Amino acid sequence: MYLDSAKKAELFEKYGKSATDTGSPESQIALFTFRIAHLTGHLQQNKKDYSTQRALKMIIGKRRRMLDYLQKIDIERYRAIIKELGIRR
Repeated sequence: MYLDSAKKAELFEKYGKSATDTGSPESQIALFTFRIAHLTGHLQQNKKDYSTQRALKMIIGKRRRMLDYLQKIDIERYRAIIKELGIRR
């Protein structure tokens, strides 16, 4: 498995408030970004894997909605997470 519980805890600790903070927008966006990077690498090797393409598009949409939400509630947190993760806008 590419994403075990230790890696998730590390992501949540780095981008959330604590290792158990799974609900903050920053930690969810970081998790989505990690999954997007993994699926993008998979699709570069397996170009005709259409179910993974669909899953990738769905995850990108979830991350986009989460970023829009974060932008509405707190623009500074939005700018910080965009810069820290290197997400293009």
